[in-house]
Amino acid sequence: MSVLTGFIVLSSVLFFYYIRRLERKTLFVPSKHISFMPSAVGLQYEDIYFKTRDKLQLNGWFIPAEDAKATLLFIHGNAGNIGDRIDKFKYFHEMGMNVFIFDYRGYGKSLGRPTETGLYTDAEAAYDYLTVTKGIVPDKIVVYGASLGGAVAIDLVSKQKVAGLIVDSSFSCAADMAKILYPFVPSFLISVKLDSVSKIRNIAVPKLFIHSKDDDVVPYALGRKLYDAAMSPKFFVDIDGAHNSGYIVSEQRFIHEIKIFLDKIFS
Repeated sequence: MSVLTGFIVLSSVLFFYYIRRLERKTLFVPSKHISFMPSAVGLQYEDIYFKTRDKLQLNGWFIPAEDAKATLLFIHGNAGNIGDRIDKFKYFHEMGMNVFIFDYRGYGKSLGRPTETGLYTDAEAAYDYLTVTKGIVPDKIVVYGASLGGAVAIDLVSKQKVAGLIVDSSFSCAADMAKILYPFVPSFLISVKLDSVSKIRNIAVPKLFIHSKDDDVVPYALGRKLYDAAMSPKFFVDIDGAHNSGYIVSEQRFIHEIKIFLDKIFS
């Protein structure tokens, strides 16, 4: 092997491992410290520990609503943990829904290390907890996924029966996001798939898509691409504001459109 060939091989190997590390660091940004509890905003809750099918222990909160019309399975984004979503899931609770929010493996008090397959397994475990342990019928479960959580929610609903799906500020697939974030990386080197655009085509339940044209993390065009691939019934709501603040900037519209969607499902 010539010196030049050896240099090319070594450079290729180092670049490959750099891409893998970049993927992990970009995709998963967990925090172990939970800053806020539901009690901080006056919500009663159950601190839940449950097991995945691969025997990992996860943590979540079940926030019951009086005379709940349904239960929301809340699947959060890639950073922080459940303690960073209290203001948002409080909206759903005030709509008269039980809320179950959980942390992926490696986030908050959940054990393990996050991976794409692991996140899908975690969502399945959360669904099993609601349907088996809590005895909640699938026709009374709505799944909500934000950003990365949208991909996890779509994967779950493509396999399990629910009443409806809400996808907030999510994207078509990892390859499309990588082209925007890392245009220098060849697509064949991207190991993560998060192929929501393929899975959404076969989901028949009512679907609500929410996205801001001002989104500074997930381009609006990728949210629209995901919506366009979905079958009816489906609805799209434009909001204003950045990726992490759109639901605050557009609070009234955000809440109003979700209420209309839930009324269509449960009226």
